[in-house]
This record gives sequence, C-alpha cells and structure tokens, in this order.
Amino acid sequence: MPSRPILAITMGDPVGVGPEIIIKALADARMYQICRPLIIGDLSALERARLALDPHLTINLADRPGMGRYQSGTLDLMALSQLGPKDLEYGRPTPASGAAMVSYILAAIDLAQLQKVSGLVTAPISKIAMKLSGYDYPGHTELLAKKTGTPEFAMMLAGGDFRVVLATIHCALAEVPKRLTQEGLVRLFHLTSRALDRDFGLAGVPLGVAALNPHASEDGMFGHEEADIIIPAVKEAQAAGLAVEGPFPADTLFWRHYHGEFAAIICMYHDQGLIPLKLLHFIDGVNVTLGLPIIRTSVDHGTAYNLAGTGRAVPDSLKAAITMAAEMAKRRFGGK
Repeated sequence: MPSRPILAITMGDPVGVGPEIIIKALADARMYQICRPLIIGDLSALERARLALDPHLTINLADRPGMGRYQSGTLDLMALSQLGPKDLEYGRPTPASGAAMVSYILAAIDLAQLQKVSGLVTAPISKIAMKLSGYDYPGHTELLAKKTGTPEFAMMLAGGDFRVVLATIHCALAEVPKRLTQEGLVRLFHLTSRALDRDFGLAGVPLGVAALNPHASEDGMFGHEEADIIIPAVKEAQAAGLAVEGPFPADTLFWRHYHGEFAAIICMYHDQGLIPLKLLHFIDGVNVTLGLPIIRTSVDHGTAYNLAGTGRAVPDSLKAAITMAAEMAKRRFGGK
C-alpha cells in the first residue's frame, strides 16, 4: 500500500448529515496529505451538498479506486446511486435511500477485502433506513462482522490517546451483569491487545479494567461480579502473558488513563465508557471496530436528521476517523 493509503469514505444515509460532513471534511487539504479519500455514495446527494457548502469543489466520477485523482479541491466519487428528489428529502429515509445506503457499505467491504482500498471510514447510517431496505442488522458493526465472517469483534471509542472498549454495548443496565462472563472478558482482553499492538503500536502497554460496582465492590459489600467474573478473567489473561490490570473503581480509573497509564480501558457497559469519552471528545470521537480483518473507523454520532440540510453539522469526528484510519493503514501495511 502507498504512503497515502486509499480510504473508502462511505456516505452513510444520504438524507442525513453524511454528505455535508464529507464535503466539509474533504475541503480541508490536510486530509489529502495523509490519505487518498474515495467517496462511495450518491451523486445527487453529494452534488446538492457541494453546491450548498463549497461550490468551488469539483466531483470526479471514479468507477474504481484507480480512477481517482486524489487531490485537494476534487471529490472522487464512486457513484453507486443517483436518487431522485422523492428519495432525497432530508430526514426522511425511504426504501430506496436505505438500499443505497447499504450498497455503499457492501461495496466498500468488497474493495477492502480485495485490498483495492486500505480501509473504510463510515459516515452515519440509520437503523430505520436499513430495515426499510430489507436488512435486519442493529447497525454498521454487525453488518461488517457478518460480511467479513468475523465471529468476535468489539467496539472501541477513541479520542486522541483516550480509548475505551465496551464489554457490553446496547442493552438495559439490568442486563449487564447477566451478559458478563469470565470467558467473554478473556476473549475481549486478547482481541483488544492484538488490535492495539497491530494497529496502534501499543504492545506491552497495559489495559485497565473497570469494575462494574462502586469501589470495585469493596470486598463484596456492593456486589459479587468482581470476585466471581472480572478478577478471575484478569488473572487468566495475566497468566496467558497479557498486560491487563484491574479491576479498578471507575471513578478513578479514567483519570489514570487520561494521564497515560493505560493503552485503553475495558468498560463493563456502554455509558461507563461513553460518558468520560464524550466529556473529553464530544465532537471528535472515533468509533473503531476491533477484530475485523479490514480497517474500519467511523464517526461517533448519528445521522442528525434535525441538522441535515442546514449546513451546521460539524465534521470534526469524520476528520478524526479519516486520520485514525490512515494511521492504522500505514502501520498495518508497513507504510509502503
């Protein structure tokens, strides 16, 4: 792979903020210094956003990655759809717009698996639009895992050097203790360690493990999950040679991570990790899928239908996702 890796930038939901944040992000010439961005999406949606936000940019239609110009001022687009007005009403997904949205992701996965692109950077999608188009996946991550044949994967949210990995994701808080297992945590420790080594160069830097209960249960006063599940998982991982430490009370652990003590924090549930991450990196957080055979980063926000078409959507998260994917690609492919 070249020193400026080709990255597939999928448009996401064409009636959300995806087209607008792509225009704003790629108007920054610095993006072209680190990668060659290939947009995969809808011609009409991108043209509408271009005219509204930065008409000085031009669109180059590229049927394949090798046809891109990859220079600042030009938007290289692999146009997989050209939706009509009835399917491009802001904030109103249709079966056609949903099918187009999914087609961008599937095409990008194929290109990555064939090594025609170095990785994917995904703009936000709508679960409603996905269902309208006949795909019953909770989101990007599950679709990517299915299409790449990946049985074990994890969600990492990152802002700069602040990284959190989630042991459970979208479930009721009451369900979290039921979903935690020693075996599952050990697998997560191994998966996270491999990914941080391969794509971030953090081999040997310890993972910090957050306790589920206040004060790490204080010897069983506030729960038993630490003694029954988390501590045995940490000990098993340590016996296998992994640099894993904890569990530590969450109210102090994130401060320690912020000051550089850990490569990442393994969090037991969604908000435990997302609250500190978004406090520090609300507009520039990045979602990274660990465990895939291909590189995938994403914005850490949704389609923002209420902002679509207003020009007010902020591109910082997409720019950070592009930057991180480029860095991961250079490390994974040797910077060639």
